[in-house]
Amino acid sequence: MAFNRLLTIMDELREQCPWDRKQTLDSLRHLTIEETYELSDAILNKDMADIRKELGDVQLHLIFYAKIASETGIDPADRFDIADVLNGECDKLISRHPHIYGDANGNTVVADTEEQVKANWEQLKLKEGNKSVLGGVPASLPALVKAMRIQEKARGAGFDWDEKEQVWEKVEEEMQEFKAEFNIETPGQSIDPQKAEGEFGDLLFSLVNYARFVDINPETALERTNKKFINRFQYIEEQARANGKSLSDMTLAEMDVYWNQAKQN
Repeated sequence: MAFNRLLTIMDELREQCPWDRKQTLDSLRHLTIEETYELSDAILNKDMADIRKELGDVQLHLIFYAKIASETGIDPADRFDIADVLNGECDKLISRHPHIYGDANGNTVVADTEEQVKANWEQLKLKEGNKSVLGGVPASLPALVKAMRIQEKARGAGFDWDEKEQVWEKVEEEMQEFKAEFNIETPGQSIDPQKAEGEFGDLLFSLVNYARFVDINPETALERTNKKFINRFQYIEEQARANGKSLSDMTLAEMDVYWNQAKQN
């Protein structure tokens, strides 16, 4: 009932509202990205009321794309509506869960663990036409999220370390290579920025790998640290204003006093 109500409203807006009539797949794209990040913020903040609201906004965007794709201006060969989208998703979920629904031949597939499910999923995607296990990782993902997804995909294909201790050894190895390239221990020597950047990238990639082994989401961890830094820095600004000062007039030692106070709060 609620879903049909939203579909009806979408039809009415697309027909009657000047802004909604003007939208295209391309014009909605950046707005959808923004809505997705707003949902992400609500989840990180554990704000259930906000999560509910942002889920509605994301749902609206999905319906909007399908509405545009169903219109007569679209090539009939490319045209689809929300029912096609949902039925396609249902078909995909059934085909990729043969341990629940059986395979295409009606045979039962065993997958008793999460790792077996992921491995089966990747193999099925290859059969569907993906040329690489990594082909499903969007090119436009932020680099930190992309590193995590690449590693998860590789693990699904059996390419992974056995123990977290092995991964930490790799972290320490990459740290030493980064230090050597940046001449940390030999000040005054020239630095090759390109090589140093490459080693720093390797170090970050290995840290993401270790985070995965100890069940830490590196994107979430970094975002929580970002929020923590923002809160503490804004505390410094508030205390400075309360004392009639601006940050530009303060020494680092003075700011450090407020920083340490913020850490206690």
